[in-house]
Amino acid sequence: MLDVVVHAMWGVREQSPDQLAERWLVLLRGLAAIDGDTCGQWYEAVEYDETPPAVRLTESAVAAYIDRENPASDADYIGRVASLSTAVVPGRPRVSTWINAGGSANRVPDSFVVKFRSRELDESVDLVRRSGEVMAAVGASWDADWGEVYNDDEYEAVADEFGLSVTVPRGGRSVYLSPGRAALAPEGLPGTYTRNAAGGLVIDLTRGGTAEPSVASIVEANRELRAAGALDPLPVPFDRDRF
Repeated sequence: MLDVVVHAMWGVREQSPDQLAERWLVLLRGLAAIDGDTCGQWYEAVEYDETPPAVRLTESAVAAYIDRENPASDADYIGRVASLSTAVVPGRPRVSTWINAGGSANRVPDSFVVKFRSRELDESVDLVRRSGEVMAAVGASWDADWGEVYNDDEYEAVADEFGLSVTVPRGGRSVYLSPGRAALAPEGLPGTYTRNAAGGLVIDLTRGGTAEPSVASIVEANRELRAAGALDPLPVPFDRDRF
């Protein structure tokens, strides 16, 4: 069974529904560029017995959806939560994306998640093999502070080894580091190093899907990144969105 997560976080960053929609669309286009057959159409989150409505991939349509999902009067403070998913199609993973972002509350970080799930498929599917590229797309589109790609075993091994809560920076089979963190990253980890135009860095231990890093090697990579200071937590309450 397939269950792999791409997860990114950053400190408080106030953003309107239009601004959230703009970033989300950049990410969705990035996913479509990686696998257009799977990620070409997206649907609103609905109850299981309902037919999900397709979302027009325009800034105004996605912003309107985010607004509808967050009618509370304090949304500007607590942030906005919304989800878009692909359809359930035989032979393809279901891809779900979530935002929890945009508010001014300075004690809870903002986040974005992409999840790949299937009861029939395993981690050999193209999107998961190319999860380092997905991590790069998520990190760049959301200007994230840090991000990771993991399955349950990888996540639990890192969390248990270092006693980490969910909001503490860490890496999985791939890690995204904002420019400030990237400047501290040690050379020589057993993966590919790819920088984006803004200076963010993805270290991909899968080497573009050609290698299968062990859980022990992922834990060791975290140990080296932590020792170098590249995974130090942001101070709370947040006075910045990135390291």
